[in-house]
Amino acid sequence: MIFLKAFIVGGLICVIGQLLIDYTKMTPARILVLFVCVGVLLGGLGIYQKLIDFAGAGATVPLTGFGAALAKGVKEAIQKDGFLGVITGGFQACAAGVTVAMLSGLVVALVSRPKDK
Repeated sequence: MIFLKAFIVGGLICVIGQLLIDYTKMTPARILVLFVCVGVLLGGLGIYQKLIDFAGAGATVPLTGFGAALAKGVKEAIQKDGFLGVITGGFQACAAGVTVAMLSGLVVALVSRPKDK
């Protein structure tokens, strides 16, 4: 059942993104930033955690989940380190994911041969 929940929630998040691409003049980059900001907002308010508990990876894998992870990291770091946690919390919470993304990009760039158009 968890797979069905993850598929439905993740799919709905993707549908929202596709609708924004199709029916607004927003660029994909702005939509990505919007999704991260919405995730931060909902994560900071504690709403997104309920969605994560319900759908698992269907809520954590999309960019809204990245935003929620940033908010959670900042909240935890503020409790631990005080005001300095505002700056360091997001980096600590998402360091592994950002590192994997950067290393994956490096490997793909080394393996493939990009061509100028």
